Amino acid sequence: MNTLNTGIAKLVKSAFKGCLVLLLSVQSFYLSNAQVPYDRILNAADEPQNWLTYNGSYMSQRYSLLDQIKQDNVGDLELKWVLQNQVFGAWQSNPIVVDGIMYVTERPNSVMAVDAITGRVFWKYAHTPDERARVCCGANNRGVAVLGDRVFMGTLDARLIALDRINGEILWSAEVGDVAKANSVTMAPLAVKDKVIVGVGGGEFGIRGYVAAYYADTGEQAWKTYTIPGPGEPGHDSWQDDDWMHGGAPVWITGSFDAEQNQVYWGVGNPGPDWNNEQRPGDNLYSDSVIALDVDTGELEWYFQFTPNDPYDYDAVQVPVLADLNWNGTPKKVMMWANRNGYFYVLDRTSGECLVAKPYVRVNWSSGLDENCRPIITPQPDGMPTYPGNQGGTNWYPPSFSPRTGLFYFSAWEDYATIYRSEEQEYTPGRAFLGGGFSVLAPAPDAPTIGIGRTNPVNNWTDEVGHASLKAMDPNTGEEVWEFEQYDVSDSGMLTTVTDLLITGGREGYFHVLDAKSGELLYHKNLGGQIVMAPVTYMVDGVQYVSIISGNSLFTFALKG
Repeated sequence: MNTLNTGIAKLVKSAFKGCLVLLLSVQSFYLSNAQVPYDRILNAADEPQNWLTYNGSYMSQRYSLLDQIKQDNVGDLELKWVLQNQVFGAWQSNPIVVDGIMYVTERPNSVMAVDAITGRVFWKYAHTPDERARVCCGANNRGVAVLGDRVFMGTLDARLIALDRINGEILWSAEVGDVAKANSVTMAPLAVKDKVIVGVGGGEFGIRGYVAAYYADTGEQAWKTYTIPGPGEPGHDSWQDDDWMHGGAPVWITGSFDAEQNQVYWGVGNPGPDWNNEQRPGDNLYSDSVIALDVDTGELEWYFQFTPNDPYDYDAVQVPVLADLNWNGTPKKVMMWANRNGYFYVLDRTSGECLVAKPYVRVNWSSGLDENCRPIITPQPDGMPTYPGNQGGTNWYPPSFSPRTGLFYFSAWEDYATIYRSEEQEYTPGRAFLGGGFSVLAPAPDAPTIGIGRTNPVNNWTDEVGHASLKAMDPNTGEEVWEFEQYDVSDSGMLTTVTDLLITGGREGYFHVLDAKSGELLYHKNLGGQIVMAPVTYMVDGVQYVSIISGNSLFTFALKG
């Protein structure tokens, strides 16, 4: 017995020493790599082994210079590790990777620091939202931002939280909005210079949307810019009476940044009430728009509105993708945008001028665009389908642009329609403010439809009610170069690489790798769950990894060996 006890004691002592060594080594690693200053994020292309911000860089191209995984070896990808989400529901987080450490969020508001080689969790911080928190479309959190030695997360109860990147301890918590009025933050913050910038969701509850910046060190608010202009502000006359006070226009997807222009760009969501535009006459600025703000002051520099007086819920919250192109022989700073309303746009991001705008799916709510790219509205008769439907020709899932191919890539919903009905509704703080409803075409009576929150993996769609396609668009012409059809609709974002790979997924759980030039399928694997967020790629110790979320699991792949 004494010998046995002595042996156990030695094992325990040895295990303790091993854990201590591991913890000390992890701590040493963190301390030596704790700082992520603004300059690192600004020059993210110089360190492609990391994924330092939501869309990989401030330009939001989701384009990687890593070249270990190529077209001739992509078939050798194998699963290296899996991280299980402990919370049921669609997992929409975008991982951030810094020096071998991955930061990823869980529903509703947890942050984990994970070993990017093994998937082992180093620490976890869990925030419990106020019980009054309300969101229209799922208790989602799409990720974090890093700056300095801190990690930043927005919350469902409209707070912005700063955590110590080394140990996950909370450093400060700032109130972004009034939870009692259904303000929320589901987006990944954007860290620029010394500030962390977020927007508020809640358009379906009649909020007055805004973007706000906070000092990273203290949590003090630096500026706040409303997306609905108040009395005396330019654009206020696009609203009547007091409609502006509860007109929606939320900001719930991460924006982009141009350092030379010193401007951040944000997509703005639908006006409220959603489906009764007669109740809010006028263009309803700056709903369904992209806005350009001075990053230091929040001052509005310019805007472009995609869908004035929107009755279709065509949120313009898609990621503004920035690029510097050769435009008819002249360098041009552009913004590319596949909008929810079914049109693909290319804008001059220095002025907001519309350069190109063409439909990329079936459109009947508009018969075309005028010389300023303003839509020519053609409302459909009551009971008739409107194309694209309520989820749009595409939605919030991040696209990609490859400077090598010169093409813009995104997921589209083809031949998808909605039948709308409008009704008068009085605004009540904290309650849904929709002004009607809608129905989606289904392949058979009582069959599940393509709408929000579908998790059924069985595909029973027909061509008449919609399917997915991955599209490659030429921004110089607005024309489609190729498409890859999928059997089901798709919510997946895109990733392109310098080796001309396009990496994405679909609702049926398929992980796709395609030739970015031709659309040829190179790799195809079923992961078993709906793929919603875009993949990311990074490198640690000379090994390139690709991480993608399917269902409730994060799968990480690398080449065999």
